[in-house]
Amino acid sequence: MKKLVSIFLTIVLIGGLLTGCQQKNQADGAETPKDKAGPITITDPTGKEITIPSEVETIVSMGPSITQVLVELGLGDKIIAVDSYSTEIEGLKSNLPAIDMMTPDAEQIIVLNPDLVLATTMIMSAGDNPLIQISENQIAVAYIESSQSIEGIYKDIEFIAGLVRAEDQGRELVDNMKKEIEKIKKIGATITDKKSVYFEIGQTPKLYSFGKNVFLNEMIEIIGAKNIFTDQDRWTSVSEEAILAADPDVILTNVNYVENAVEEIKTRNGWDNIKAVKNNAVYYINNDYSSQPNHNIIKALEEMAQAIYPDKY
Repeated sequence: MKKLVSIFLTIVLIGGLLTGCQQKNQADGAETPKDKAGPITITDPTGKEITIPSEVETIVSMGPSITQVLVELGLGDKIIAVDSYSTEIEGLKSNLPAIDMMTPDAEQIIVLNPDLVLATTMIMSAGDNPLIQISENQIAVAYIESSQSIEGIYKDIEFIAGLVRAEDQGRELVDNMKKEIEKIKKIGATITDKKSVYFEIGQTPKLYSFGKNVFLNEMIEIIGAKNIFTDQDRWTSVSEEAILAADPDVILTNVNYVENAVEEIKTRNGWDNIKAVKNNAVYYINNDYSSQPNHNIIKALEEMAQAIYPDKY
């Protein structure tokens, strides 16, 4: 799914700003529907009140991370349209209408008359809300932000599951995630000589990585390693000089918009003296698993663990 990289880098650059102003709403916890007898009014993670119909049989999903959760919950057959980044996700009906996620055609969605529209808050990154017309037509629209923490991902999954009346499946999915993370965390806690890691999410000429308060940083710590940019906050641009000075033991990358990101890193001028390059410890981590804030981070966590400590995991 190479085309996902553009939306992921967009999330990196402006998603943090949206998250900062919305964190309080998410921290307080959005109400999750429990009464299946009739329509209910709830508050989504952005603080917006929405009324959900008694039965949700048709859904428009406006975000690949959201779409993946819905499919994992067994609701792929209820999705009647998706954003253009979700079209290749397995478990969907063929030839679904594809909608531009950042500049959606509201009329196109209104004609479909779905019971529920689920959208990422990235849709409002320009400052306006292109889906307001849909809400005005009495169609339920709920917004999900791209969570920056593992705990936030749990809450997002449970919230989505509640909206579509799949609370049990959502709870099971989150419980399974916690069990897998706990297994790796127990091993990570035994590691005292922690390897240093540089994780590249944006390649030259402008390098991007991340610091604390990002789920990928949490994942590195769970494994028992340390991020060389843990003194930074959230998604950040970094310099070659800083990377060379840190001399990481391991380099990870999820860049999928070049032919061979690992080889490109290994052959950069001046990088041959970095321990990770000298020891051939440069690895590709599946972009889809590591860039989408949902249940698939477990797959990325396993890949990262095996790359950093192949003798432990």
